[in-house]
Amino acid sequence: MAETSEKKADGIIEFNSADHSESGHGSDHIDLNSNLEARIKNPLKGIPHAKLMSDVALFAQEKGLVEYTEVLQKGALVAQDPHNYEDIQDSHKLTDEEVTLLRNEVLHKWSQPLVLYLTIFVCSIGAAVQGWDQTGSNGANLSFPKEFGIATPEGAPFNVYNEMVVGLANAAPYLGSAFVGCWLSDPLNNFFGRRGTIAIAAVFCIIPVIGSALTHSWWEMFICRFLLGLGMGAKGATVPIYAAENSPAAIRGALVMSWQMWTAFGIMLGNAANLALGGLGKIAWRLQLGSAIVPALPLLAMIYFCPESPRWLMKKNRYVDAFASLKKLRFSDLQAARDLYFIHVQLEIEEKIIGHTNFFTRFTGLFSTPRVRRATLASFTVMIAQQMCGINIIAFYSSTIFVEAGFTTQQALLASLGFGIINFVFAFPAFWTIDRFGRRTLLLLTFPNMAWTLLVAGLCNLIPAKHEDGTVNDAHLALIILFIYLFAMFYSPGEGPVPFTYSAEAFPLSHREIGMGFAVATCLFWAAVLTMFLPLMLKSMGSLGVFCFYAGTNVIANVMIFLFVPETAERTLEELDYVFAVPTSTFINYQCSKAFPWFIKRWVLFQKDAILEPLYKFEGGGRNNESSRIAELHANDEARLQRNNEKKKNNETLERVNDSDKAS
Repeated sequence: MAETSEKKADGIIEFNSADHSESGHGSDHIDLNSNLEARIKNPLKGIPHAKLMSDVALFAQEKGLVEYTEVLQKGALVAQDPHNYEDIQDSHKLTDEEVTLLRNEVLHKWSQPLVLYLTIFVCSIGAAVQGWDQTGSNGANLSFPKEFGIATPEGAPFNVYNEMVVGLANAAPYLGSAFVGCWLSDPLNNFFGRRGTIAIAAVFCIIPVIGSALTHSWWEMFICRFLLGLGMGAKGATVPIYAAENSPAAIRGALVMSWQMWTAFGIMLGNAANLALGGLGKIAWRLQLGSAIVPALPLLAMIYFCPESPRWLMKKNRYVDAFASLKKLRFSDLQAARDLYFIHVQLEIEEKIIGHTNFFTRFTGLFSTPRVRRATLASFTVMIAQQMCGINIIAFYSSTIFVEAGFTTQQALLASLGFGIINFVFAFPAFWTIDRFGRRTLLLLTFPNMAWTLLVAGLCNLIPAKHEDGTVNDAHLALIILFIYLFAMFYSPGEGPVPFTYSAEAFPLSHREIGMGFAVATCLFWAAVLTMFLPLMLKSMGSLGVFCFYAGTNVIANVMIFLFVPETAERTLEELDYVFAVPTSTFINYQCSKAFPWFIKRWVLFQKDAILEPLYKFEGGGRNNESSRIAELHANDEARLQRNNEKKKNNETLERVNDSDKAS
C-alpha cells in the first residue's frame, strides 16, 4: 500500500495523488488551492462499483443511517454518473417513479417541494425587514432633524455639524452591522444554527425599532438604530446562506436572489409607509421609523416552521437530522440520499484542505488560504460594487435629492415611492436570467448602463429648475425622474440581486458564515460611509457632481468585476471549490487574452464565426447551463434507445442461431 504523505505549507494540508488513488478516488487529483487547468471534477468519478458500495455502507454505519444503506448506495451511484442513472442495473436499479423525479430536475426545474418554497418565503420576509429598515429614515429625514434641533434653516449658512449628525443618525444601522452584527453571525450560527440566528436577529429588528420611534434626542436614536444594525448584520449574513444551502443548484441563484427582490419590496413598502404617514404632523417621523416592525413579527413567528440547513447539520455531524431535513426539501428519499452523500464526499475534501478551525483561524483564512482568499476577493468586489454603483444615494436620500431638485415634500415622497416600485418590479426578470445567463454576465451587462443613466441624470441638473417667470420647469423634474428610474431598471436585475446571492455561495462550508459576514460588513460599512458623507457631498458638489462621480465609479466597478469575479451559476456549492481553486492570475490572463478579444470580435466587429475557448473544463458529467443539460438528457435517451435496439437485435440473432443449432 502506498504510504500517505502530507505536505504542509502556509497552514494548508494537501494530500498527494498516491494517497488519493489508494483511497479509491482515482489518480486524477485536482489541487483545490491551485487548479491551474481549471478542471471541475466529480469526486466520485472513477471509483470502482464495489469500492463505492463499501464506502457508502461504512458511511451509513458511522453516521447512524444503517437503515437507509440501500437508498444511500443508489443515491451514490446517481451522484457518480448523473446522466446515466437509468442504466443502473441489478439490486440498485431505479424505479420508474425515481427516474421520473430525476428527469424532472432537468425538464421541470421549478417543480420543488412546498417546504422549500416555504423556506424561501420566510427568507423573503427577512429581506423585506431589511429593506423597510433601510427606508424608514428616508422619509423621517424630512422632519426628525427639526425635532432634535439639528436642521439647518433654509437660507442659513452651511452647518457641517448638523449635516454630520444627521448622516451619523442615518448611518447607525450600517455601523452596527459592519462593526458588530455581521461578525456576530459566525458565533451565532455556530451555536444556534441558521434558524436560531435568524430568530435572534429578528428580535433585534423589533425592539430597537420601537425604541427609535420613542427617542427624544439624536444620540438616543443613534443608539437604538445602532442596535438595529446588530440584527440587520446577523440577518443579512445568514438568510442568503440559509436559502443557498437549502436550494438545488439549478435554481439556487433565482431562489437566493429573492433576498434582493424582497429587500426591494421592503423598500417599496417603506416608501409607501413614508408617503401614507408623512402628513401626520410632528409624529410622522416616529411612525415612519416604527413601521419597520411590521414584517419582523411574522419572520420571528415563522422561522422555526422551516427545516434547518442540512449542510449546517452535517457540519455538526448530525447526519440523521440532515437526512431528515433533506427529505423535506426534496421529493424523494433517493434525491435526499444522493445530495447527502455527494455533499459529504465534498466536505471531506474541504476538510483535508482547510482542517479544523476556530473563529480567528477562519478569519485569517479569508486572506491566507488560496481557495478562500479568491472567494473573499470576488465577494468583496461584488459587495463594494453595490456601493460604487450609486444605488444608496437614491435609496437613502431620494426624498432629499428630489426636494433639492425643486419637488414639494409630497411630490418627493411620491417620486421615492415610484423608485421603490420600479426597484421591486424590475427585479423579477432576474428570476429567469440569474441562472440562465449567470451572475457575472448580468453584472457586466448592467454596469455600463447604470453609468450612462446616472451621468445623464446628473447633466439634467444643468436644465434650469424654474422658468424666467419663476414657475417650475416640468422638463427639469421629469427628465431627472426618468433617468433615475432608468438607472433603477438596470440596477434591479443586475447588481441588485447578485452580491448577496454570490457571496452566500462563494465560500466553502467551513468559512461560509465568516466569509458572508465579511462580505456583508464590507457592503454595509461603505453604506455607512456614504450615508454619513453624502449630505456633505451634495452641499459641496451639488447633484450634478454627485451623479457624475458615481457614473465614474460604475465604470471602475465594471472593470473590477471583469478581472476578479468568476462565474458561479449552475454548479453545486461544493463544486465551486474547483472554480475558486483557479489562481487569480490564470483567471485574469484568460479574461484579458481570450474573453475580451472574443467580445470585441463578436459584438463590436460582429464576426459571427468568433469562438471563445471555455476556461473551465467540466469532468464526470455536468454542463453549466440549462439548455445543454436538456440537450444532453435527450442525447442520452437516444443513445440508450440505440443500445437497447442493438441489444435486442443481438438477442434475436442469438436465438435464431440457437434454434438453427437445435434443428440441425
